[in-house]
Amino acid sequence: MAIDKFVTLKTTCVPLPVENVDTDQIIPARFLKATTRDGFGENLFRDWRYDKSDKPVKEFVLNNPAYSGKVLAAGKNFGSGSSREHAAWAIHDYGFKAVVSSFFADIFKNNALNNGLLPVQVSPEFLAKIFKEIDKNPETEVEINLEMQKITLLSTGESENFEISPYKKKCLLNGYDDIDYLLSIKDKIEAFEAGKSI
Repeated sequence: MAIDKFVTLKTTCVPLPVENVDTDQIIPARFLKATTRDGFGENLFRDWRYDKSDKPVKEFVLNNPAYSGKVLAAGKNFGSGSSREHAAWAIHDYGFKAVVSSFFADIFKNNALNNGLLPVQVSPEFLAKIFKEIDKNPETEVEINLEMQKITLLSTGESENFEISPYKKKCLLNGYDDIDYLLSIKDKIEAFEAGKSI
């Protein structure tokens, strides 16, 4: 599955300042029956977005028209719990291109990177500034520059660098999944194989 190329992203954010959000909260287990990646976005945070009568919970951030954008700003320890890849699918399918947090569960982080969703880990202090600025003005924007590995809070001009593996960075910048990457170096692989002594 090829993924979209990640270019520099300038967008407003949807704030979810909740710590320890696990994968069952991101996409409840009862929605894991589908065999493709499509359609999971409509059930993202399902039990927080809707009450037991399937009516939208007005207070939940995804139901608040004041907030929109392609970045989900989340509290510490995002994506903990089970290893379900569907959590990354749901966030990406909803329309988010990146999640910003001060800490990600490792399995979620890898699942996100494998599915074209960029996890941007920042310091607790920088995350607090993002939440503070969004609280003052929902139109607050951030800019995420993957090439430079830098996120900037545009309302204040403050920025912070983030880490990403060089391999996953290359894949995201080029829109590669793992198979696409191998195909992109097919000539090198063939040349190496041809040069091997048996």
